[in-house]
Amino acid sequence: MKRFFSYETEEVKEIRERSRRTHFSIRINMFFFSTFLLFSLLIVKLAFLQFVQGEELSAMEDRQTKEKITISPIRGNIYDLDGYPIAYTTSAESLFYQIVPKQTKEEKIALAHKIAELAATHGDPQYGALDAAEIIKRMDVGFDIAGNSAKEPSYTFQPRRVKAGLTKQEIAYVVEHQDELPGVSIVEESARVYDENTIASQLVGYLRPFSTARNQTQSYLNFYKDNPGEYLNEEFVGFDGLEFLYQDELRGKNGSKSYPVNSRSQIIGQVTITPPDKGHNLYLTLKKDVQLATENAILKQLEYMKSREAEQLKYPALGKNALAGYAVAMEVDTGRVVAMASMPDYNTNIWSKERIPTEEYNSIQFRYINGTIRERYADILDNKERGKHPSSLVPLGSTIKPLTVLLGMNEGIIGPNERYADPTTFVFGKDKSSISNSDKHNYGILTPALALQYSANTFMGEMVGNRLYMSSKYPSFPKAGNAIEVWDSYMKKFGLGQLTGSQLPGEYAGDPYYFETAKRESAQSVLIYASFGQQGRYTTLQLAQYASMLANHGKRYRPIFVDRVTTYDGQLVRHVEPELLAQEDYPAAYWKVLEDGMKQVFVTGFDGVSYSVVRKTGTSQQQVAGQFVENAVFIAYAPADKPKLAVAVVVPEGGFGSWGAAPIARQIFDAYDEHYGLYGVPKNSQ
Repeated sequence: MKRFFSYETEEVKEIRERSRRTHFSIRINMFFFSTFLLFSLLIVKLAFLQFVQGEELSAMEDRQTKEKITISPIRGNIYDLDGYPIAYTTSAESLFYQIVPKQTKEEKIALAHKIAELAATHGDPQYGALDAAEIIKRMDVGFDIAGNSAKEPSYTFQPRRVKAGLTKQEIAYVVEHQDELPGVSIVEESARVYDENTIASQLVGYLRPFSTARNQTQSYLNFYKDNPGEYLNEEFVGFDGLEFLYQDELRGKNGSKSYPVNSRSQIIGQVTITPPDKGHNLYLTLKKDVQLATENAILKQLEYMKSREAEQLKYPALGKNALAGYAVAMEVDTGRVVAMASMPDYNTNIWSKERIPTEEYNSIQFRYINGTIRERYADILDNKERGKHPSSLVPLGSTIKPLTVLLGMNEGIIGPNERYADPTTFVFGKDKSSISNSDKHNYGILTPALALQYSANTFMGEMVGNRLYMSSKYPSFPKAGNAIEVWDSYMKKFGLGQLTGSQLPGEYAGDPYYFETAKRESAQSVLIYASFGQQGRYTTLQLAQYASMLANHGKRYRPIFVDRVTTYDGQLVRHVEPELLAQEDYPAAYWKVLEDGMKQVFVTGFDGVSYSVVRKTGTSQQQVAGQFVENAVFIAYAPADKPKLAVAVVVPEGGFGSWGAAPIARQIFDAYDEHYGLYGVPKNSQ
């Protein structure tokens, strides 16, 4: 084996070392140069951010680090005319939850179960039971009680209301076990309370959460869909009646809390609070004593018509099947509604419950509807049985006859003093149809006033309905034209078949079906039956407005329910002034005919009154489930010489209007005289 050895001279070593030092120096210089370049670029970039983009980035920083929470204001109160509280706001404690960072899914589910157990053990039963599934839904954590993914949380910095109406026991438990309830806090809120006397409950209305209101199909509730930014999901808002109609004024204006938060939406600084403005108060046009007298009068009459005493009378079957009654009283010279009752009614406080049990909702599902302004069905759960009873909308029956006579005189069809020999039965048409008076009475020689007094169907049918039909066939009549359109125009002039102008949510325009009937039957038949109130169904409020127009000789006022609006601390904001919608002018002689006839109409329940009453009874027939039922209808105004108050009463299945409805009206007039004064001075002040 050969071995080779290499020897490196000193000169070679020196050259190698110099080369190494040279390369190292170059690398060091390049490193420092690169570092210098990077720092230079960084300085330039920082300068650009500060001087060029600084304002924009600062604004972005503010947007990212500040969150504003809306504070809903304290709602204004609703009082009667004298200041009795009907709906008012009180303080209440609610349980809120705010998402806690790093809290696990299991811990959140366990918390929901703990809150549910607390509610079941110490909660107020009137607010309804809450289970853990509902609680975790309200906690808005992004999953359900089983841990399955749900809707992602919409925010993390704002607390969610989990439970309202905490009891003292619940509050004490939360305070004592705060460390076991991470994210849970107690917040003082306002709660709506309604008087236990259930004063005009359907007119006043009720509140529901905003999240519920904006998901409803009623067209008027689109108001909340169009204004979503003003409300919190948990905030209670007007859902019906005056609570909805005056929502903006009752609610007040939002306040706010502004939180500084970090990128994880955690609060990192002091809160800034802008207080909300409290809502305004409403003082209604009605007094509680008159309203309660109206409600009680209906209930007592319904009870009486089923009594053994009523069974001994001449018509024992009349009214015994009646289930409900409706009444409206309106001042004739202002349109101020002093009573509006839809009976039986209900306790509005039921809506304050977190959840309304099915059984409780079933008990009010028809009662909470205001049957004086829209259709309300019989208060019967069984669908088949309910279908055997009429709703709150009924034909007007003979209460239409004053307008029938007025139309006839104004159209030149009858004269104010024209005489008519009552035939007992009037036969008409190719098919020889016939109409008769009640119990086939023959009233002898009738004038228009006497025809009103005796409520003669034959006079109305032959002298007005049939002649109006003939006027369209024979141009020799003073005013020819489409007879049904002429009839319809008079109905509309007196508010029948169109909205009253009340602006109450859900008001119904009525159901005038004479045009539809004319497509199946002859126009002659339609007009004859319409002449005594059998061709349209209308609301009690429409009837009251119509009666008011008879009293004030053709002035149609907007129905108003609020006398004045004040600030929360009682300073006057405005009075609600009467509003004349239309005026129909007719000769004084025509009005005298109506008054002379109506003052003599036979009526039950007005014996011994200290005031004169102009009235008209009605017994409207209606086919329901193949059977004919008779509805009691009544209109009146008083005093006769200087009308102050008009009243309309409807009792479906109440029989004769003089029997089933008039006694209710008597109680309303008496209550008004006692507390307002039919002659300007309340009797209770004399």
